[in-house]
Formats: sequence, structure tokens, C-alpha cells
Amino acid sequence: MEVLGSRLLLRPSDLDRSLAFYRDTLGLAVYREFGEGSQRGVVFFLGGGFLEVSGRAQAPSAPNVALWLQVRDVDAAHGELTARGVSVERPPVTEPWGLREMWVRDPDGLRLAVIEVPADHPLRRR
Repeated sequence: MEVLGSRLLLRPSDLDRSLAFYRDTLGLAVYREFGEGSQRGVVFFLGGGFLEVSGRAQAPSAPNVALWLQVRDVDAAHGELTARGVSVERPPVTEPWGLREMWVRDPDGLRLAVIEVPADHPLRRR
């Protein structure tokens, strides 16, 4: 199978609330918008991929699903997000495996792992 592109599809319980969170609170850049009313959606840039927020779900995402977001500076991201009113589930911590991780949740409770890969981490040398 040759994969030419990919995106994560997120079906929130409240489309407007989730769009505001990803666009305004997290500050993700918009790749494209489509549709109207309850049929509209927004595709956000997500590093090397995309996040599409569209449609509606009757229940929140499964608890075993998380979104991994790599940032340059997790401490700076922590400051930005707390200033924007995001409730931080766990502030930045250096994990035993060497990554700096912070955890927040989106409006439906989806866990977002905000990750910094330090300059001396083996992932930087691969």
C-alpha cells in the first residue's frame, strides 16, 4: 500500500466548541474549510499531517486514544496554553525515556500529549 497523505478525523460532540478550541485556543493553522452548517468541517495543519474536525459524535472519543503533538518548547507551550485558559492535566515533566511531556484535554476529553524532543535525545539523531 502506498500512502500519499493522511489525516486524523475527529468527530466532536459540539462542533463549534471543538473548532474554537483547536483554532483559537491551541492556535492550529487552518489548511482548508468545507461545507456549511452542521455539515461543515475544518482541516488543520498538524506538523507532518492534518487534523479534520467535522461532523458530530454521540459520545466522546475512546479513552485509549490520544493525539501526540510535538512542539519545539513544551515549557513555552505550557505558558501559552495556561494563559489561554486551557486546563493542564499534567504540567511538563521530563520522562525516564528523555522526552518532555505535558498532557491536556480537548473539550470532549480527548487526551493531547504535548511533547518536546530535547536536542540530545536519540530521536534527534535518527
